[in-house]
Amino acid sequence: MVGVKSIPSPAIAEERSHEADHPSSQVAHFGADQPLPLDCGIDLSPFQIAYQTYGELNADRSNAILICHALTLDQHVANVHPLTGKPGWWEIMVGPGRPLDTDKYFIVCSNVIGGCMGSTGPASTNPATGKVWGLDFPIITIPDMVRAQAMLLDRLGIDTLLCVVGGSMGGMQVLQWTAAYPKRVFSALPTACSTRHSAQNIAFHELGRQAVMADPDWHGGRYVDQGTHPHRGLAVARMAGHITYLSDAALHRKFGRRMQDRELPTFSFDADFQVESYLRYQGSSFVERFDANSYLYLTRAMDYFDIAADHDGVLAKAFAGIQTRFCVVSFTSDWLFPTSESRALVHALNASSARVSFAEIETDRGHDAFLLDVPEFFDISRAFLQSAGKARGLTGKGG
Repeated sequence: MVGVKSIPSPAIAEERSHEADHPSSQVAHFGADQPLPLDCGIDLSPFQIAYQTYGELNADRSNAILICHALTLDQHVANVHPLTGKPGWWEIMVGPGRPLDTDKYFIVCSNVIGGCMGSTGPASTNPATGKVWGLDFPIITIPDMVRAQAMLLDRLGIDTLLCVVGGSMGGMQVLQWTAAYPKRVFSALPTACSTRHSAQNIAFHELGRQAVMADPDWHGGRYVDQGTHPHRGLAVARMAGHITYLSDAALHRKFGRRMQDRELPTFSFDADFQVESYLRYQGSSFVERFDANSYLYLTRAMDYFDIAADHDGVLAKAFAGIQTRFCVVSFTSDWLFPTSESRALVHALNASSARVSFAEIETDRGHDAFLLDVPEFFDISRAFLQSAGKARGLTGKGG
């Protein structure tokens, strides 16, 4: 791909390989006697889940909050990332005095099954062969991710969660948690998400997957065995995906049609415009921390998500009799998961007699607004969590 200089150094490739099997995180190992049943009909064992925790669990274990991460993120919510050296992806929300206050709550975030930062996935070593799983890894789903998280919480001795929080793919996991384990979830904060993936979103994901698979360095998913990495294809996939996370207004405000370090066009295919340079940077930096096959698996998991599918296609049945308190949040400029889809969720929850509040936040920052400095989102999240904590009667550290 013209202009993208994103070939990882051998050191970066080695670090990424290390994180896949031996992450810079806490790790829960599950042996052959504790298999993970997958929707595809396979029992995965052995497997491991990499996770981070923040804050302290109180005496009666009532202040635990699970954060579910989005597609291209991981468990490093509020700590320096071991591969990039950058701050955690949600430090703006997680920490002392912040909405997800680590002086009050015990925060858990795990790398999803199928990921590439320490939880078992296609980048991990297959114990049966001693080689990287690659495409031999079974297809996983959002329910599979949640089942693995439930097993992790069992290992941590956490029976119920004060709240499950997440945006985008993380929001899908939040909804799956409430449908699959309603008695374990006191409150839920699904943000910028939907109860099923739209045809448009599936189409964007297929574009990204085809970009990866068209890269000659992909080698049918066996690029590790060949000593390569489909960095060009993955960079294109990241560029295409990143466009969907933004809005036209945000792109115009940030870049407009301004040139990149020049006044006149080069009359070539160099990155003449600032927006081109920005997207190329996004693609280049992404390949240094993410595995291409994991990208294929996680996008496919999102595509398959349809929470009403197991309930005769009736969304309200998925939440029948649920006691969980919900706060559903959407953003006006999010065209990837538009407000109409959040409203459909709210209507289904109302039909199930669930306790639900809904907020549509006006911002031009697009789908990624939940990751950015949006004070109204902070205020809503803080107030909802405080209300949930009061209703649950937190004691000790979480009080």
